[in-house]
Amino acid sequence: MSVQTVFALTSARSGTRSLSELLKRNASDCTVVHEPNDLNLRNPSMFGVPIYHNATGDLDAVRTLLHRKRQTIAAYGTSTYVETSHAFLKSYWNLAPEFFPHTKVFHLIRNPLEVALSESNRECWMVKRRKYPVRYRYRYYRGSDGRRYRRWALTELEPIFSHFALAELTLFQRYLIQWIKIENRAMKYLRRFDMHTRCMTLHTPQDLNDPQTAAAILGFVGVIRPCDLELPGAQNRAAPGYATVVGEDEVCQCREVVAALPSTYLEIFRHEPYAGQDWAPLLSNRQPEPSE
Repeated sequence: MSVQTVFALTSARSGTRSLSELLKRNASDCTVVHEPNDLNLRNPSMFGVPIYHNATGDLDAVRTLLHRKRQTIAAYGTSTYVETSHAFLKSYWNLAPEFFPHTKVFHLIRNPLEVALSESNRECWMVKRRKYPVRYRYRYYRGSDGRRYRRWALTELEPIFSHFALAELTLFQRYLIQWIKIENRAMKYLRRFDMHTRCMTLHTPQDLNDPQTAAAILGFVGVIRPCDLELPGAQNRAAPGYATVVGEDEVCQCREVVAALPSTYLEIFRHEPYAGQDWAPLLSNRQPEPSE
């Protein structure tokens, strides 16, 4: 049986859990997974080592996991499989068409300063309280170079990080740089594989609790819509004691990041689906660098 697959182009803390809940509550004949558990060896989460392998060019190691993932998805026995994990753009976006050639994607976009602040706050809280869930209990792994890497993040071996003195970056700035890289990958993926007509863009959190958009989401996935939609509400709240309220300090840190980046990383924010957002000027206010 041919299975329709749907994945997510996004970063963490961008509404992926809410999207999965919306689909779980309203979609029939559809397997919906937010993030596969790292202990589920049949359906690899694609966090951790696969991110490192993709960054260092060991693509065959990633392919081995994707082969297993494809077999598991087929074995679920439903007509549609949706996975809203943010691992897609971190570890296998460039290989996905080999294994899932007819997939669709959701592109979830949240204010990047809120994403970076939420990610850094959550990490600080989990470390402080030792509240990592099982999947993140071992929140670091070692690459073949012997160095430690965050399990759910980019490796910082990616070229975008070469424009910074990593030791001088705040945790907020590291996650902001990651967000910028992830969005550039999203645009590259859509262009390289001609995916624009198979992509639905969602601005979160607002779109996920709008009844009209929620109905469109179900239509995009291709499932039968129930008479009464059940909206998900907030699903992955801010860490206790850490409000996701962007202040002047975060804006200043953002400006430092933007000032250090070549304009090629920022060009996408001059255009849709970013240009109409109130935060876009913070990332797109640089003029193109003069050609030599």
